[in-house]
Amino acid sequence: MGALLTTASTLQCPHGGSVQAMSSNNRAKAGGDFLVRASDTFTITGCTFAPGGAAHPCVRVQWVSTALRVKVLQDALLSMDSVGMCLAADNAPQGTVLISATQQRAKGL
Repeated sequence: MGALLTTASTLQCPHGGSVQAMSSNNRAKAGGDFLVRASDTFTITGCTFAPGGAAHPCVRVQWVSTALRVKVLQDALLSMDSVGMCLAADNAPQGTVLISATQQRAKGL
């Protein structure tokens, strides 16, 4: 399992949009920030995807692979190895999340 994702992790859609994690986890932290779970909300802003000139930006993330062995509040955590699909408002898949920064140490699990 790779490093765990937190609310401070840096994630992007494949088109350069920023992914913001909003977690309801108020128990477990890594590096001073709350760990994120597959059930948390991940919104995307600033996506510039416009096939054929028509805007069709990524707006949210749906996780398809999680850190199965590690849970917080009975839900799987996310790690560097997790796979998230970026989706448009009409739920069209737009590509996978790019994870570029995480925390290494967890507390409170």
